[in-house]
Amino acid sequence: MTTPPAAGSRLRNLPVLASLHGYRRGWLLPDLLACVTLLVIAVPEQLATSRLAGMPPVTGLYTFVAGTVAIAVLGSSPQLSVGADSTIAPLFATGIAHLAPTGSAQYIELVSLLAVMVGVMVAAVGLLRMGWIADFLSAPIITGFLAGVAVIIVVHQLPDLLGLPSVSGSTAHRLAEMGRNVAHTNGWTLAIGVTVFVVVVGAERIDRKLPGALIGMIGSTVLVAAAGLRGHGVAVLGTVAHGAPHLGLSGATWGSVGRLLPLAGVVALVVLSQTAASTRAFADQGGYEVDVNRDFVGAGAGSVLAGLGGAFGANASPARTAAVASAGGRTQLAGLAAAAGVVLLIPAAGLLTDVPLATLAAILVYVATRIFRVGDLLAVLRFDRFEFGLALVTLLTVAFVGVEQGIGVAVGLAILDRTWRSARPRVYVLGKVPGTTSWVPLGHRAGPVAVPGVVVLQLLAPLYYANADHFRLQVRRALADAPGTEVLVLDADAVSDIDFTGARTVRILVDELERSHIVLAVARAVGGTPRNLRRSGALERIGPGHVFDTIDEAVRTLRPDAGA
Repeated sequence: MTTPPAAGSRLRNLPVLASLHGYRRGWLLPDLLACVTLLVIAVPEQLATSRLAGMPPVTGLYTFVAGTVAIAVLGSSPQLSVGADSTIAPLFATGIAHLAPTGSAQYIELVSLLAVMVGVMVAAVGLLRMGWIADFLSAPIITGFLAGVAVIIVVHQLPDLLGLPSVSGSTAHRLAEMGRNVAHTNGWTLAIGVTVFVVVVGAERIDRKLPGALIGMIGSTVLVAAAGLRGHGVAVLGTVAHGAPHLGLSGATWGSVGRLLPLAGVVALVVLSQTAASTRAFADQGGYEVDVNRDFVGAGAGSVLAGLGGAFGANASPARTAAVASAGGRTQLAGLAAAAGVVLLIPAAGLLTDVPLATLAAILVYVATRIFRVGDLLAVLRFDRFEFGLALVTLLTVAFVGVEQGIGVAVGLAILDRTWRSARPRVYVLGKVPGTTSWVPLGHRAGPVAVPGVVVLQLLAPLYYANADHFRLQVRRALADAPGTEVLVLDADAVSDIDFTGARTVRILVDELERSHIVLAVARAVGGTPRNLRRSGALERIGPGHVFDTIDEAVRTLRPDAGA
């Protein structure tokens, strides 16, 4: 897919409905097919996500409409789908459950307020062009985070899947309670859940366009109503309110804003990361350009609209976006048409009374299997055990302690890891490749050799307070391993900067080398390094004549008798 060419009209210059600019008649049929695909996937998924969020079922449909319209009007991606999302639903549901009973009027008010707060944060990041924040979570941390969320989703849905009484509390407490009550599992409920799960998985494997979730929901609903399974203990959705949304925020206070602020920050960070990953991935696959910051504005506006309508926060959905892309959707007309379809279906929401809770639970368990990416975890393990440890810590902490704590611990460990690596950078001893002017680390396959009386060191990091002493220690070790050294050349090509402590270390090093009758030279200094060496007085101690453009020039000048 290519970016639609701009039409010669005023619409092309407007910052709204970007994907519809230059619309072509030939795109209408693919967009309508994508609309139908999106609609049959979104309805059962949004209902299930509402249950996961602890909100009235119809609010999931409101969130889908709000998110879809906002991303179509304000976003840049022609395929991105925004709405209720099972990744963030358990996050805010668990967090707000500590402040108000799930399903209570206060709970619903806080969820809506949180949606507005998250939306404002996400939109502000886009408006301020601060999309780089979305890159703050590394791939292993995101993998572990999603796996932890998958565990939360499954544990939260087990009571509905088994026909057991609902359980609240931590993940460990929920598992313990269900373990004590597992003997009371309702066979009909479990059979419905397992069957729906098999139908969804089977449809996915046969053809992604098959609406397995919708087929399972309709089939199980008809079965419950026809066979009177409610009398056999099968729990159902019950009466579904299906009126117009109540606009505005009720019960919002500065105190509640303060209590929700940390949770809003975590949810906003997840929305930013997932939105950026989704819009970039499908842009790469489709061969079109996107503006991630504009998509942040669209996703954020969707959350604000949803919250003001009494619903919950919106997020980009990789699964629904993939459905639009695989169905051939070309523009956001597919999403807008699907949103219109949902609006038309809302008055008929009363027909959902007999939808089994086990059906919605099975759909969410399937979603959980999609975001618990075992292959990605194994790939991280094969690459680096420490980064796998970060993913594992994130997974376990998110699943069994809390989302904020999980992300906080993982990010903290990642920062410590990066800090440690920069504080202990690699320092290579270089040798000259025979017959050339190139210098590479000793042991390189090019066969470099050491030049007698010369040691060339390459520091692969900025020289600053955290690694200055480490660098000086590495210099001493290199000189100890090369007795008779007369010239030390520092290859500063990778030293992009040097701070006051680093410059002072260089001055101390010059003094030590002078006492040992060793000349210091600097080659290939770049960035702020030459300027800071001059400002600190270190360059004067080194000597202006001992700063060279290349390593070879430094060696030939200071040790002309070194030989070819």
